[in-house]
Amino acid sequence: MNEQVAKIVDSLTSDWKTASLAALGTTFGLSAVWLISDYNAWIAFGTGGTPPNVNGYLKITRFRILRAFSGDDLRDSSRLPSNSKSRSYIDGDLPRRPGRPPKIISRTLPQRQYPEPLDPAIYERLHALPKKYYLAHQDLLVLDKSITEGRSTDAIYAKPDLPGRKTAVKDKVLGDEIAHVHPAENSLHVWLTVPDTKKVVDAGWGERFPLSSLGMVDHGWTFVYAPRTMGEVDVVERIIKAGIGNLTGQKL
Repeated sequence: MNEQVAKIVDSLTSDWKTASLAALGTTFGLSAVWLISDYNAWIAFGTGGTPPNVNGYLKITRFRILRAFSGDDLRDSSRLPSNSKSRSYIDGDLPRRPGRPPKIISRTLPQRQYPEPLDPAIYERLHALPKKYYLAHQDLLVLDKSITEGRSTDAIYAKPDLPGRKTAVKDKVLGDEIAHVHPAENSLHVWLTVPDTKKVVDAGWGERFPLSSLGMVDHGWTFVYAPRTMGEVDVVERIIKAGIGNLTGQKL
């Protein structure tokens, strides 16, 4: 009797070990497939300023894990510093952005939304904005490829030697960069003052940059959603002008 029980226990133990190893193997296999698929999607979509290789992917995955456990909602403006003494360059409040916010891609870097169809005329106007403001304000601005986006798109920069240049606005990552438009899905990044970042977030036009809460980038570096209409491009222009004011000290 005891011998039969022992055989049954041994059989169950063996089956459990086999099943456990099979489950682990399946989990590992599925995880590997997901990682490869996610890596290839990251490369295909564009990696921004992160090197498009395995080391770059491991770096952004580390940030992704840190963000997942942070509980930080990037659409919550209350996480911005409350002791900021910087001024606002946006007159009054922004109108509330209609509809729901866009769906955001889960990778921390690059910070992007899922692409939405855009009328060609709106696209042309939007992507011409950096050059437009540079040509109109060459005494204040420089037009060059975006350092923060791996030189994949145009950006406007503040001239570093401006008499009115705000020396308190410094960031080793951002340098003098003010704004750029993302080619893949038409969103933007703009460096604003904290009060203006709050206005953008509260009105639903964008969200905070994920690495700012980790102390890696200035809190005013703001993700602005892709405009869908000409009227929304008007709002984007107000935001860009506020970014120019932030770094040059000149209100447009």
